[in-house]
Amino acid sequence: MIKIGDLNLGDFPLLLAPMEDVSDPPFRALCKENGADLMFTEFISSEGLIRDAAKSVQKLDIYEYERPIGIQIFGNEIASMRDAAAIAAEAGPDILDINYGCPVNKVACKGAGAGILLDIDKMVAMTAEIVKAVDIPVTVKTRLGWDDHTIRIQEVVERLQDVGIQAISIHARTRKQMYKGEARWEYLAEVKNNPRIHIPVFGNGDIDSPQRAKDYKNRYGVDGLMIGRASIGYPWIFNEIKHYFQTGDLLPPPDLEERIRVAKKHLDFSVQWKGEKLGLLEMRRHYTNYFRGMPHFKPYRTELVTSENYQEVCQLLDEVAKVFEGVEF
Repeated sequence: MIKIGDLNLGDFPLLLAPMEDVSDPPFRALCKENGADLMFTEFISSEGLIRDAAKSVQKLDIYEYERPIGIQIFGNEIASMRDAAAIAAEAGPDILDINYGCPVNKVACKGAGAGILLDIDKMVAMTAEIVKAVDIPVTVKTRLGWDDHTIRIQEVVERLQDVGIQAISIHARTRKQMYKGEARWEYLAEVKNNPRIHIPVFGNGDIDSPQRAKDYKNRYGVDGLMIGRASIGYPWIFNEIKHYFQTGDLLPPPDLEERIRVAKKHLDFSVQWKGEKLGLLEMRRHYTNYFRGMPHFKPYRTELVTSENYQEVCQLLDEVAKVFEGVEF
């Protein structure tokens, strides 16, 4: 049984990765409905929180049905991260997660996210301060290292565990790799085989099918899987993996009616939560995956991602339901 603090996550939990402009309440609602065991918010700027910036504060929104839920913060100043952690904890999450893995330039090149992998001592000091600042479990998401010459993941996990984190999620790539090349899960197996490590270790990177999920579970011995890009526009992946673990059989892919239902539910919540303009804008990244494999869908996709009117998008989805009725995926 995998536990983080007093949270019981079952035998082998599936986690929704924190993804900027993706892992918001509308999307999390769908992933929870479809089997995610633990979810995290989008990453939240520590500087934004301590300055009460509207965009950062809105990301603190969590709902009871999402539990267990973690709030993730990022930043490069220890004092700001400590203060932001206290603010985030007041929002009532079950977990506080620290982002030490984001590879994008605007974050990593300022010493936050994966950038802190170039200064392990600062990472440890920052983590220790955050652990002391809150009364809920603190977890970390990180990468193997900055590049192939700075892979010190064994040391990182040992030292972060020593200052009090209660679980770690590791994306099995370096920052230099970004999201390219093969994820190197052998490093995660080495962490799991380290007799000093007793906290849960969750693996992330390239989990895009039930078959691969089972293979990596068995081969690398991690305590659970964190799923990111493969869930975008496809929240069904969590239940598909669970079903495959239990039965060895693949569930049939969701039919058109189900895809339309979920896309509409996602759209409605997105517009409700963010307003029509931003809600429509941030839905655009999901349509390709909602309807992946549908022949001759491109003209409709183009209209869906260019429309700036909620009613028009709803009508387009209704038209898709009629035009492609009976199409198999």
